[in-house]
Amino acid sequence: MTDSSPPPGAIHWRDPARRAAFDRWLAGIAAAHGLLPHSLAPASADASFRRYLRIATAAGGSCIVMDAPPPQEDVRPFVQVAALIRQAGLNAPQVLACDAAQGFLLLSDLGTDGYLAALQRAGAARADALMRDAIGALVRWQTGVAADALPPYDEALLARELALFPEWCVQREFGLRWGAAEQARWQQVCRALIDSALAQPTVAVHRDWMPRNLMVADPNPGILDFQDAVRGPVTYDLASLLRDAFISWDEEREIDWAVRWWSEAKRAGVPLGEAMAADFGEFWRALEWMGLQRHLKVLGIFCRLKHRDGKPAYAGDLPRFFAYATKVAQRYAPLKPLLALLEPMSGFEPVQAFSMR
Repeated sequence: MTDSSPPPGAIHWRDPARRAAFDRWLAGIAAAHGLLPHSLAPASADASFRRYLRIATAAGGSCIVMDAPPPQEDVRPFVQVAALIRQAGLNAPQVLACDAAQGFLLLSDLGTDGYLAALQRAGAARADALMRDAIGALVRWQTGVAADALPPYDEALLARELALFPEWCVQREFGLRWGAAEQARWQQVCRALIDSALAQPTVAVHRDWMPRNLMVADPNPGILDFQDAVRGPVTYDLASLLRDAFISWDEEREIDWAVRWWSEAKRAGVPLGEAMAADFGEFWRALEWMGLQRHLKVLGIFCRLKHRDGKPAYAGDLPRFFAYATKVAQRYAPLKPLLALLEPMSGFEPVQAFSMR
């Protein structure tokens, strides 16, 4: 990375007062960390109010600055979970400097080679190697990150997440209004999904263990975007990895990777419960149901990003999630009522569902 100045206006600040606060903070830490302030340039943004800037160092490397404006964002969970991850021997950014009150962090830089881009350009063998690394790291996360230090992924949170789908996807994106019959079907499906999630053993849950939040790094992978970690269902993060927001796999590969995780998890002592440990089919059912809860949530979030936050690009992946959701709803009899709710939005033509129990 060079230390040449970015083009004028490369770093945009909506609030002059925040820019002034940032400049003061950066000036106060620059010498201690060998930072070159004139090299500051955009690194990435995400679906929240956070953004990330890259800054060169005099030693020839670089660091990452997180700009997370309060009160919309709170950097303290990020700092806490980053410490837990590093204590578990996994590769997360090191927090080098922190001003929690103002929402500024200086982090070590995990590089620019993201898992998503690497998988999209990879051949089958390389993709398999990357996914195996992600699966192995997930097992270490689930056995090494202290779940008791994290807030619970409880019924109230699961229900709030599911409620995003009717509010933002059904009503705002498609302009539909459900009557009593539709509401009853929805509540039936929600109850089934929540009960399934709460019945699972609990571990530390990243909540977005997906290629976009993993980096090709040494050791591999680097882990990002973990500030929303909770104590919750053991299948959640694997479902996030296998049925991702931005890349999809054929089911044969999903199952192959799931079997690998299942085998490694049992050897490592990840809590699975008697039924899921004894029967991969029972584990796969729990994973699919957990994935459906996530996919309905994400359908709501992506529509909220479009309508509330002015970020319409995420809505381009709605068809991927409708495909995930309809496949799972077709497969399991208790979830079949969801099909009639999805059909007006997804263009799905109802067919006889195959019942699996």
